[in-house]
Amino acid sequence: MPESSSTQTFHKAHGLYPEPSSVDDFRRNLAAVQTRIAAACHRAGRDPQTVRLLPVSKTKPESSLRLAYAAGCRMLGENKVQEAHGKWEKMQDLPDLQWAVIGHLQTNKAKLVARFASEFQALDSLRVAEALDRRLQAEGRSLDVFVQVNTSGEASKYGLVPEEVPGFIQYLPAFTALRVRGLMTLALFSKDAGRVRKCFVLLRGLRDRLRQSAPAGVNLDELSMGMSGDFEIAIEEGASVVRVGQALFGARPMPDSHYWPGEPGPENSRR
Repeated sequence: MPESSSTQTFHKAHGLYPEPSSVDDFRRNLAAVQTRIAAACHRAGRDPQTVRLLPVSKTKPESSLRLAYAAGCRMLGENKVQEAHGKWEKMQDLPDLQWAVIGHLQTNKAKLVARFASEFQALDSLRVAEALDRRLQAEGRSLDVFVQVNTSGEASKYGLVPEEVPGFIQYLPAFTALRVRGLMTLALFSKDAGRVRKCFVLLRGLRDRLRQSAPAGVNLDELSMGMSGDFEIAIEEGASVVRVGQALFGARPMPDSHYWPGEPGPENSRR
């Protein structure tokens, strides 16, 4: 994708994202994000229809999720499996609402994901792939999955190192309940747009190389990358899915390190 040297990250000071209290409020936030998506696509010479917006509702109450649904959102992203499963149980009156699990998964939680999720964006181990496949087979379901890649080189982040990905994907056709859709990454959290961009360039280049050797049944069309603070750069570098939370749902009361000790850095959440 053509690089726009003027594109910056938008890691806002904590609390500046407006929190919607009505459907109209949420629609305004949604329109603002869609305008940013369209502008980034224009700079990159892309059709905005080629970018899917995944609203990320982690830590937000059921009432906020219902605002998103009323505004037209039909898939929501959650990090914590138990939190997502609980919300799914409470919102059974919305049968067309789908759920994407986008955070790290322990094998003992695979049974929950297999029960309700339509998409899993953080596949980074064969043990998790096996556990999901077994549970999905028992449920008579299948699941779209993205392979998570650590493109920033930070030890605090989950995901396979890029060098491990070619060998990893060779094993995935054995798990017939998993539908591999592409790759996912979390970029470096930085105001330096150039350093952030390098993470997205790395993922796109890796995907392009892997396409030449990917086994049958492994689809690598999708690139899930970019959050509230950096999704414009991700779109310029080929993102087909952007995961946006705070720009839609409003700032969370505390940074990620409060909700999930061990999350990288004390800064505000990027989603």
